[in-house]
Amino acid sequence: MPAPEGGAESAPARCFGDGDPLYEAYHDTEWGRPVHGEAALLERIALEGFQSGLAWITVLRKRPAFRELFHGFDPERVAAMTEADVERLMGDARIIRNRAKIEATIANARAVVALHAEGTTLDEVFWSFAPPPRAANPGPGEVPATTPESAAMAKALKKRGFRFFGPTTAYAAMQACGLVDDHLATCPVVLARS
Repeated sequence: MPAPEGGAESAPARCFGDGDPLYEAYHDTEWGRPVHGEAALLERIALEGFQSGLAWITVLRKRPAFRELFHGFDPERVAAMTEADVERLMGDARIIRNRAKIEATIANARAVVALHAEGTTLDEVFWSFAPPPRAANPGPGEVPATTPESAAMAKALKKRGFRFFGPTTAYAAMQACGLVDDHLATCPVVLARS
């Protein structure tokens, strides 16, 4: 999760994203809301992996190109990508050109296809790690980087062939996909629910 940022005193600050319309829209309409479906979850796992070591806004700005070049994150189509596709993507400046992350996205799509062959789905496996809801939204400094659930998810997915998906990335994906609600108690999204 991006670090909370301060904002104008006249309005409550978002958890992150204040001042950038793309970032604000992502925070207000996507982050922390339940995500289901194989392509949608594969996309979030891939983008969280690409974000590792970078600012999330960098990934958001490149998201349309990621969606185009990774075939809308359709697991079957991504799983069929070849070394020639990897080389093509390495030459495309519209995305983050990191060979390990590109190859991990393809490997993760292949792992999703393998889940289907076992008679299960990424959706079922992913959501099986959702912890019980918190009684209240966290305050500043109360959002963890990892949890026992994210460590268990990362271990389980790694065992099933997923790559570039450790406990911290797993927790970021859990936040992004609504398995946990880490909007701060003072966030406008939380205050609007009151």
